[in-house]
Amino acid sequence: MVLKIIVVLLFIALLISLTSGLVFLLKDMNSPSKRTLYTLGIRITLASLLMATIFYGLYTGQLGSGAPWDRKLTKEQLQQLNNQ
Repeated sequence: MVLKIIVVLLFIALLISLTSGLVFLLKDMNSPSKRTLYTLGIRITLASLLMATIFYGLYTGQLGSGAPWDRKLTKEQLQQLNNQ
């Protein structure tokens, strides 16, 4: 549960960084400022942390997919599907 909260917080921080980068880009079009570049670095760091957290969660089994096309079938269920 803690890992899911970390993933959501990192995603929200990534969106905030993306928005602030856009604001800085639009405000600093005529002046030489490095704010847009700094937010790009923060965004890359946050994206890397988010991907590493997701990979760690998948590797340890704390995160998984609940999609209907990604279900894990038992041997009996596979045999039933093959017999139909």
